[in-house]
Amino acid sequence: MGTNFVIYLALGALLCLSKVQAEIVNLNVERSLDLTSQLVRATTKISTEDTAGKPISEYVFFVDEPSLAYISVKDNADKNVQIRKNELAKGEESYTLTFPKAAAKQTFVVETVSSKNILPHPLEIRQNDKQFVKYIGHLHFYSKYKTNSQKTSAKLSSSNILSHTQVKPFSVASTKITFGPYENVEAFSLEPLVIHYENSSPFVTVNSLERTLEISHWGNIAVKESIQMTHTGAKLKGSFSRYDFQKEARSGQSALKSYKTYLPASASGVYYRDTNGNISTSNMNSGRDFIELELRPRFPLFGGWKTQYTLGYNVPSYEYMFSDGNKYQLKMHLIDHIYDNMAIDEATIKIILPEGSSDIKLSTPYTISRLPNELVHTYLDTTGRPVISFSKSNLVESHISDFTLYYSFSKISLLQEPLLVSGFIYIIFVFTIVFLRLDFSITSHSHKE
Repeated sequence: MGTNFVIYLALGALLCLSKVQAEIVNLNVERSLDLTSQLVRATTKISTEDTAGKPISEYVFFVDEPSLAYISVKDNADKNVQIRKNELAKGEESYTLTFPKAAAKQTFVVETVSSKNILPHPLEIRQNDKQFVKYIGHLHFYSKYKTNSQKTSAKLSSSNILSHTQVKPFSVASTKITFGPYENVEAFSLEPLVIHYENSSPFVTVNSLERTLEISHWGNIAVKESIQMTHTGAKLKGSFSRYDFQKEARSGQSALKSYKTYLPASASGVYYRDTNGNISTSNMNSGRDFIELELRPRFPLFGGWKTQYTLGYNVPSYEYMFSDGNKYQLKMHLIDHIYDNMAIDEATIKIILPEGSSDIKLSTPYTISRLPNELVHTYLDTTGRPVISFSKSNLVESHISDFTLYYSFSKISLLQEPLLVSGFIYIIFVFTIVFLRLDFSITSHSHKE
């Protein structure tokens, strides 16, 4: 009996050992960091396998960049990988990736965009000074799995590098720093990566965007965007000299002087104004696929300075609306391009539908926060127009995609406004006729004999 017990114990130990050894391992990880603007764009190619040869259907990906704005994953066949966010303790963020096809080895690419991870250092500079920034991240790929080999490359906006992490092996070539390859990196390695370099691109953040779409079944969609933005780069130290700004080319290198926004090719009636009125310092160039609008604020935007303005235009509804009887479908961009490498703190989208719309359903390309429905009254309205509102925080260019709004609308309701106008005019005519036929004189007419 003692011998049998020893045999069972040995078999159990071997079974437990095999379970421990059967785990996911990162064979090779290649990370590319784009640090040329105010955003951190990371592309991570991961090759992984199960040591026991079991098919891998899920993979847990940890995000090592705070303020993550966007994430997308594609497998080796360029197919989208399903992403599900996990509920973790505050300060940690991870996603469970579900592959289209389970396999013992998986190769996939993760693309992330994060904001507010490149900070000015020093925090204040004078008008003629260069802007230096500091990026702080992880040197090693932050993962719950062991990594056999990994390499990280960082692309910078300038070759003027003050300092960087110097864990060998590494190499510097102009505006690119390569770290690694590093072998046999343990899970959850927290080796810091710090790069202090020159970055004179304007760090501009849209604090709030209110985008209003007013839908008309008479053939027009009116778009209005109210934007408030702040230069979040190194703050201006001392006073501003317009003379030096216009005379010296190196003055205000990191200031926002102008930027380009893109409108639909069919946009018309474009206006650009602020609280003081129309801003004439703008140029519009029409292309085949879009309209390029160069916006120039009334004053250059230095670090810590703010501006706000309203941009509006009209587009024909037939390009964005589809109907089947009384069923309608509206498909438009949730947000549009405001400027290159844009970062939006908070966006609120309002869709004003025609009066009488019902059975309203909203489909968005990513999660949003729905706001309570409202009613707005404009000219010739009786019950009011329904307003669908929702918001989304921490947006970047990768979030430019279409939402779809489904609703029902009776075509007979189109006659409401013309009938109201016709009825009003008819009442005026009747009142005028009656008024002209009444005799309001107080003396009686004398009759001739």
